[in-house]
Amino acid sequence: MTSDQPDSGGDTQRGEGGEFHQTSQETLTTSQGAPVVDNQNSLRVGAPGPTLLEDQAFRDKIFRFDHERIPERVVHARGYGAHGVFETTAPLPEVTVADLFREAGEKTPVFVRFSTVAGRAGSPDLARDVRGFAVKFYTREGNWDLVGNNIPVFFIQDAIKFPDLIHAVKEEPDRGFPQAQSAHDNFWDFISFMPESTHMTLWQMSDRAIPRSFRFMEGFGIHTFRFLDEHGASTYVKFHWRPVLGCQSVLWNEAVKINGADPDFHRRDMWDSITRGDFPQWDLAVQLFDEETAQGLEFDPLDPTKLIPEEDIPLRIVGRMTLDRVIENEFAETEQVAFCTQNIVPGIDFTDDPLLQGRNFSYLDTQLSRLGSPNFTQIPINAPTCPVASFARDGHMQTTVPTGPVNYEPNGRSGAEAGPRARPQLASVTSFETEVSGVKARLRPESFADHYSQARVFWISQNDIERDHIVDAYVFELSKVVDPHIRIRVVANLRNVDEKLAVRVAAGIGIPVPEPSEPFAPVRDDLPPSPALSILRNPPGTFAGRKLGVLVTNGTDAELLDALRSGVAEAGATIEVIAPKVGGVTLSDGQSTSADAQLAGAPAVLYDAVAVIPSQGEIDELAKDPAAKDFVNDAFHHFKFIGVGEYADRLFEKVGLRGRLDAGCLRITTAATTGEFLDSCADLRFWDRNVFE
Repeated sequence: MTSDQPDSGGDTQRGEGGEFHQTSQETLTTSQGAPVVDNQNSLRVGAPGPTLLEDQAFRDKIFRFDHERIPERVVHARGYGAHGVFETTAPLPEVTVADLFREAGEKTPVFVRFSTVAGRAGSPDLARDVRGFAVKFYTREGNWDLVGNNIPVFFIQDAIKFPDLIHAVKEEPDRGFPQAQSAHDNFWDFISFMPESTHMTLWQMSDRAIPRSFRFMEGFGIHTFRFLDEHGASTYVKFHWRPVLGCQSVLWNEAVKINGADPDFHRRDMWDSITRGDFPQWDLAVQLFDEETAQGLEFDPLDPTKLIPEEDIPLRIVGRMTLDRVIENEFAETEQVAFCTQNIVPGIDFTDDPLLQGRNFSYLDTQLSRLGSPNFTQIPINAPTCPVASFARDGHMQTTVPTGPVNYEPNGRSGAEAGPRARPQLASVTSFETEVSGVKARLRPESFADHYSQARVFWISQNDIERDHIVDAYVFELSKVVDPHIRIRVVANLRNVDEKLAVRVAAGIGIPVPEPSEPFAPVRDDLPPSPALSILRNPPGTFAGRKLGVLVTNGTDAELLDALRSGVAEAGATIEVIAPKVGGVTLSDGQSTSADAQLAGAPAVLYDAVAVIPSQGEIDELAKDPAAKDFVNDAFHHFKFIGVGEYADRLFEKVGLRGRLDAGCLRITTAATTGEFLDSCADLRFWDRNVFE
């Protein structure tokens, strides 16, 4: 059996075989003062078995963590929600009796909450962070909460480490900052001692951590669950949400500027898209496999730091989710919604994934702190839409009025007075019957020991541009780390992923390449790349859902602007007119047009592509405007497609770009020339641009 490195609460030193020995004389204890013998692994029945509720140290740790803050969420505090519907398109009656997957055309109401993880409620939307993707299905047999992220793996393998992870990534407690970011000593110190987190940090440093919009990001259930058929037979399942409009991220420089220009960028985008009828959609896909297939996989499917490549088990689309209604009260809905991973319905069951087992305990517990009562299920946003019948009574904030003399079961009453009864015939479809045996101990299975091979797969699956971004992100984050030993440990771990990655990061932060850390299991270098893991290798091929920003002045060609508006609408995108003054401009035909945004408050980072179509009489004045110069300079250096009007050259000349306009800068001088420009915008960015000349 293997056991990962312990917390570095005191001095540590490496012994033979890579073990770490604590040299501090202080003993870690529970809040009751009992010594903790293992702070890395929860108490389980056998290495791959379930977590035991008798684990006092784990429950003490999670209990204290869940109740740290009132009433803001400890994690995922910065969130935004929307209502919608899930429609089953390919039912799965052969593998599950779950109500929502029984028939094609079955529609299930949903509420979705998107969020960041590390920041507080007032933090900006474009922090480099994991994004929560939580869906509450209001089925006819109860609520099912699929509580996941926009990244398919997680930092840790065992829930006992969750408080440590979140404490490390949150603001440092002695100073209260940095806020909503991981670029500080505590986070990377923790990560440097947790090799199991390496795979996740590759994703975190990738473009996945700075999505362009909630509408353009994937979602994952992370864990492996079970489907149960009518006979109780089990099929393993992993859940994937795929955005219909494809994935898209922003550049780090864009994220920094968007946070300044519009810290509510993601919230505003969701609200605007739904209210204009451009409803965000995701396909729900599943990976299905049996026990024999699970045993033959390269990695343990119950390890939450691993994924199953789509090339090994293809995705099967089973339905589509459409968000078609905005919230009416942000507090009553988005803030009070309570997601609990243990909320499942007949036909869906858990596995012995130790992180999932811990989440099942923790989520319900934390609602008591946040919402003040076990009756939080009566809050409208949390209430099931199906009938609820139980003997539960009273409690703080009870809003129903149970009647009758009976509040217990079994009882000898008859008729309605007897109250509800259990349905034993559902036993086989609500909990998978399996034999459990093993030594009661704090264990980590051997199959969880390989922490680097899948990180390497992710790295080699990215294209060159994406790899550059990952390196830049590591360099930025580690450059904010003060303790040089932390930087060394992180790079030493990266050497187990890829030598070139480690060398580039070391060079970026100016340190010699350290000796690689000793892995717990041999690193596989024979695994092939998974192209599905790359955003840029899988472009959407459409400009639909995106936004074009058009910079105009008095005298702008009215016919040209109309052509852009028509072309953008035909492409399924939106357009915003930007003018020096928000009052608008008078076009070449003498007609006034209002502006959607003032130039000083609408930098190019807010748009997916831009067009600059000033008039001849106004270009000299526009070229003097610092905001106008920033607008075209940013658009160029962020690889955006740029529509260049007949008189725009003067502005590009002012920022030294006139002689550098490339194939991504298309001339639009008449209405007839707008088509090629808008067709090019479907590629989203012109990556061939040399911005370093």
